[in-house]
Amino acid sequence: MQRSLFALLCMLTAFGVQASDAAKAAPKGDAGRGQTVASAVCGACHGADGNSQLAVNPKLAGQHPEYLVKQMKNFKAADGKQPERVNAVMNGMIAAYDDGQMRDIAAYFSSQKQKGETAKNRETIEIGQKLYRGGDQAKGLPACAACHGPAGAGIPAQYPRIGGQFAEYTESQLKAFRDGARANDPNKMMRMVAIKMTDAEIKAVSDYIAGLR
Repeated sequence: MQRSLFALLCMLTAFGVQASDAAKAAPKGDAGRGQTVASAVCGACHGADGNSQLAVNPKLAGQHPEYLVKQMKNFKAADGKQPERVNAVMNGMIAAYDDGQMRDIAAYFSSQKQKGETAKNRETIEIGQKLYRGGDQAKGLPACAACHGPAGAGIPAQYPRIGGQFAEYTESQLKAFRDGARANDPNKMMRMVAIKMTDAEIKAVSDYIAGLR
């Protein structure tokens, strides 16, 4: 079990190095141009400043631009193939935008300040904190903080910001990774983590993450 956990952590580190190198070579977007698109299109679901009001639509404010660009590209179909990340709404919304426009949108939302959520379930705070900070070595479950940081801020170009996100959204994405409904995580990293988690553990850690700052 310890060997399995060590192997996973090594893989995460290797991916981080690759992502960092790729980010250095990627051109930056223009937040001003991105605001125009965000206000006219994206704001209807995600809020004009990226602070969505509905848990089904994630908060984008303060998210790392590299992560936002990756998700938009994953939502867009190419060469007649099914998009890597399937979502009936997003697949249609992103279809008209090219890479440059995606970078602009990402630059705008990343420059906004997130209005974070709060943890709401006092009964699961302890287990949520334990899983986030320390994982569960007995079943090879790594700590969320190992990649996403102690406050859920993530690491630019490597791991997304998750702190302050809607608990319901985080929960739905962890379950999607676990069930294979979402499979756009590099090297199956999140699927390897989520498959080790029960519904109760996913709910507890998602609620804890909502309150991180």
